[in-house]
Amino acid sequence: MNSQFQSLQLSLIHAGYAELDSNWNFDNVISTFSRLYLITEGEAYVYFKNHKIKLLPGNMYLVPSFTYSSYKCDVSHHQYYVTFFETLGQDLSVFNIVDFKYAVNATAMDKAYFDRLLELNRGRSLINNNPENYDNYASLLAFQKLNEDISVEKLLETQGILKVLLSRFIIKKSELKNTNKIKLNGVLNYISKHLHENLRVSELASFCNLTTDHFSRSFKASFGLRPNRYIQLQRIERAQALLVATNNSLETIAETVGFGNASYFSRTFKELCNKTPHQFRKENSLHT
Repeated sequence: MNSQFQSLQLSLIHAGYAELDSNWNFDNVISTFSRLYLITEGEAYVYFKNHKIKLLPGNMYLVPSFTYSSYKCDVSHHQYYVTFFETLGQDLSVFNIVDFKYAVNATAMDKAYFDRLLELNRGRSLINNNPENYDNYASLLAFQKLNEDISVEKLLETQGILKVLLSRFIIKKSELKNTNKIKLNGVLNYISKHLHENLRVSELASFCNLTTDHFSRSFKASFGLRPNRYIQLQRIERAQALLVATNNSLETIAETVGFGNASYFSRTFKELCNKTPHQFRKENSLHT
């Protein structure tokens, strides 16, 4: 069963240590790469996948790739950070094959691994920690090219450390997920990237090189719901992140996540969450 992981490749992008303040406040973040944090001082928040996570000293955190997220720091915090690409064969992601948790207690060895990554990969720190400045094609290409310039032994050690750190988040007794889900992994990433658009099932089927009927049946068999329902649920999840981490109006949030209007968004939210968007925001907002 573990043979699939022989092809797992982790490619470092950024690595550094930062002392951050209330300017570390970003919404609408979705990246093709994953993030690891180890907090040493202060506190901050990350919201994603219906999780409101308080970043605290002595803990390590994982934000998987293609995860819609928001970040907020009220006063200050210090963090080690690492970002990396992960590949597991064509259009596959390790996050859709095994189950991960998102927070673990950091050990002295974890901190040593972060220090070693920084030592091995000098010049990888972020000059500006706003995702708009580093999460773009030109910047990612420039940082990734640095992997070609370091020695083979440093490259292999870097990849090994990344795998060790990532392994810390695998849930014990986690089993490989349904292989049909693995085959459809690429379309899940596509939906995540284009969620704000008018997604059609025929478009998703074409992306998978399948007929519309075949795609719909395969999707339902793998995930237990129709593609349109999955899209609807993903839009609600993204809306929850915006309700929690921003003060945006319902009209703006509805448009941002791909709902036609605020009224339809509110009805759907109430149906799926058993509470109105206003109630959800009041109970969970990071701004209170």
